[in-house]
Amino acid sequence: MTVQPSLKIYNTLSGKKEEFKPITPGYVGMYVCGPTVYSDVHLGNCRTFCSFDMIYRYLLHIGFKVRYVRNITDVGHLTDDGEDRMAKGAKVAQLEPMEVAQRYTVGFHDMMRIFNTLPPSIEPRATGHIPEQIELVQQILDNGLAYERNGSVYFDVPKFATRQPGVYGSISGRILDDLYAETRELKSQEEKNHPADFAIWMKARPQDIMVWNSPWSVGFPGWHLECSAMSTKYLGKTFDIHGGGNDLKFPHHENEVAQNHGACSCHPANYWLHTNMLLLNGKKMSKSDGNTITPTELFTGTSDHTSKAYSPMAVRFFMLMAHYRSTLDITDEALMAAEKGFLKIMETNRLLQALPVNARDFDGSETDTDRAILGLVDDAFDGMNDDFNTAIAIASLNEIGSYVHKLTNKQIDPADVSPWVIERLKTVFNAFLFDIFGLQDESASGADSGTVDGLMQLILDIRGHARAQKDFATSDKIRDALTEVGITVKDGKEGVTWSK
Repeated sequence: MTVQPSLKIYNTLSGKKEEFKPITPGYVGMYVCGPTVYSDVHLGNCRTFCSFDMIYRYLLHIGFKVRYVRNITDVGHLTDDGEDRMAKGAKVAQLEPMEVAQRYTVGFHDMMRIFNTLPPSIEPRATGHIPEQIELVQQILDNGLAYERNGSVYFDVPKFATRQPGVYGSISGRILDDLYAETRELKSQEEKNHPADFAIWMKARPQDIMVWNSPWSVGFPGWHLECSAMSTKYLGKTFDIHGGGNDLKFPHHENEVAQNHGACSCHPANYWLHTNMLLLNGKKMSKSDGNTITPTELFTGTSDHTSKAYSPMAVRFFMLMAHYRSTLDITDEALMAAEKGFLKIMETNRLLQALPVNARDFDGSETDTDRAILGLVDDAFDGMNDDFNTAIAIASLNEIGSYVHKLTNKQIDPADVSPWVIERLKTVFNAFLFDIFGLQDESASGADSGTVDGLMQLILDIRGHARAQKDFATSDKIRDALTEVGITVKDGKEGVTWSK
């Protein structure tokens, strides 16, 4: 059996780094909260999913067998604010709610392919697991931690906090009184025993479209319920890793924990991982303030916040340059630096793979240069084993790059490096760039035509949507930006085509 290295993970639950010990040696169960598919996936989501893709890839690389579950939320009125997001999206687009869900699920998958993320092992949809959610509600009721009121069912937070002291609030790290205060403006307060109680089943209103039969009413499950039901179904009552963005700590993840305890008296996951937020020019992104940018605007250079277009892999590399738990500030200057760094590290790999291996026999000894290079390789893995610190790993690879360039330019005598060290370096460098970081070589020789086609289709879909909304300024801006990079877009009777 493969012996995994000592891996430390920062656990939100404990607030510290812990040695990773999966429930079953050699196997990892990981659940990540996926998108709500009522609109295009935003850049903050992309960072989260790229980060967990990197984590998934690294776990696989060091020998774990991983079941990676990432859900699709295709019911829009699961949120506590009462807004039916799917119905809202359907009304704007003049489509059925499930057409909206399908359109944006396809768009999400296209974007994930553009960023070169691996598909999860299982991708369950909320609408496909209504029976499991109804069963979960009944279990919580049977355990006395929920109550029915006028056809809706609410989780009894104060009773849970009394039964399980210290559990509610363990994810967000805030005291119970503060969490109570944050829930006072949520919907249906008049039906609740306490403002902090949250819905696990809601009786349908006349305007609700997506509804199901249940023992309590015709209605729909609460927002938080789907993840508890689907993670339990596919990973068991307690699994290894639960992930998501920082914005999900409260109320979503706190309520997930409460639901699982309420149903089975057990904690859903042993390790909770959260990615941090994206900033734009030092400020939180906000549509109302105009301080926002979409992935497509980054790729086409059509945003006022950037001076040029950036490739998907340059953007992915930009995300990898910061630790997943740190805030990441998008600026034009930072993106330019990331693009330069991405091109440099790819060129380093091409030079490395072309290096000849000298014929010197290995006599069991190591040169000083051997030890220096191998030390940097160890540093790269040490960075990854320290809570998946890609920033440290990239810094170590760049230091290795200086040796590669000196060997290429004969500033270092090839005889000073053992053949097996060169071979190991080639294997490790390649593995980091493509297997762990999930990058692709975007040079002419390494370009992935599938990625380019997917990206162009996404851009043309967004342009088509703008035209349908009579937003001709945006439509023309996208066409002109493509023209500047040598891509011609033609609108014809048979549809829209593009060519280089």
